[in-house]
Amino acid sequence: MSFSVNTNAGALTALQYLSATQGALAKTQTAINSGMKVASARDDGAIYAIAQNQRGAVAGYQSVINSINNGTSSIDVALSAGQSISDLLIQLKQKALSAADSSLDTASRQAINSDFTALRDQITTIVKNAVFNGFNLVDGSTTQVTALASADGTRRITTQAQNMSLSGTIVTLTSTATISTQAKASTLVATIQSSLTNVNAALAKLSAGAAKFSIQATFAQNLSDTLTTGIGNLVDANMAQESASLQSLQVKQQLGIQALSIANQAPQTILGLFQGG
Repeated sequence: MSFSVNTNAGALTALQYLSATQGALAKTQTAINSGMKVASARDDGAIYAIAQNQRGAVAGYQSVINSINNGTSSIDVALSAGQSISDLLIQLKQKALSAADSSLDTASRQAINSDFTALRDQITTIVKNAVFNGFNLVDGSTTQVTALASADGTRRITTQAQNMSLSGTIVTLTSTATISTQAKASTLVATIQSSLTNVNAALAKLSAGAAKFSIQATFAQNLSDTLTTGIGNLVDANMAQESASLQSLQVKQQLGIQALSIANQAPQTILGLFQGG
């Protein structure tokens, strides 16, 4: 081993190891502070790029879930309206049957007819107010409700609207129908029953559409959760491992400082070579 006052090889070596330890310690501390082993592209460009792409997919599925939820709400409003219309038709049928009784006097039939027309007009009120987010699936203003089904927006799911307006193909009862006479009442019984059957069939179709939307929403949420877990596997720090690493590096840092201190004292021994006896 040579003695030199210009070059301290031991100190340089100790400094190199100490610098490496300091760098590893800084990285570990960052991982502990952020909870991520890959917090930026500088940490690992390839892993960061993969994680960012997956984050984009997760954001897309959140939009899908929101779209499906909006569609589901529109269907739920339509179902609620259809159920109310079905209940009204049952009451209308009851009123028509009562008015079809030939033994009923005129005053009683007129009273029943007043109730009948009020219930009939209530169907129109329900149909007009069955709106969610601008969509009305029971008034004939739209043919279907559509929602996103994929994160890239290329696939969609749909549910057909069901027009339950008076004088339509489902509710064939007209907006001017009355039971003011026994003959009219008798004729309307079959019409109302047909409308009731049609409405219940339309409700079944809407219910199937709601189930389809619900299944797709569950799938999208599960897929989003799976992708989120995958991102965590890529970039999240193992805190137990980082804690152990931190303690190890802190010991190495202290030893490195001590080694550098010892190496820096080595040139002092050269003075001993020139001291007199």
